[in-house]
Amino acid sequence: MLLQMIKISGRSLDPAYQNGDYVLVSGLSFHLRGIRPGDAVVFQHPMLGRLIKLVERLEDDGRSIYVIGLDEFSSDSRTFGAIPRNLVEGKVIWHFVP
Repeated sequence: MLLQMIKISGRSLDPAYQNGDYVLVSGLSFHLRGIRPGDAVVFQHPMLGRLIKLVERLEDDGRSIYVIGLDEFSSDSRTFGAIPRNLVEGKVIWHFVP
């Protein structure tokens, strides 16, 4: 995926990204610039499907990523652990509020 527009569904990153907002996700951007703490990334979780979370830290020399949501009830690395980097579809490069 080079670029994809995704509509936010849920409250995981509320208030920064709210239900109904749109984000532009780049698959190329994170390959060229890398992933850094604070980046918002979209990834495919094997059990939960497509999720958007913030990168808190990189682990295993960048091969896995610890991600968090802003909502206290968010399913994130606090519950499912770090995710392999290869599950990341891309990182958010633009945020649109309707």
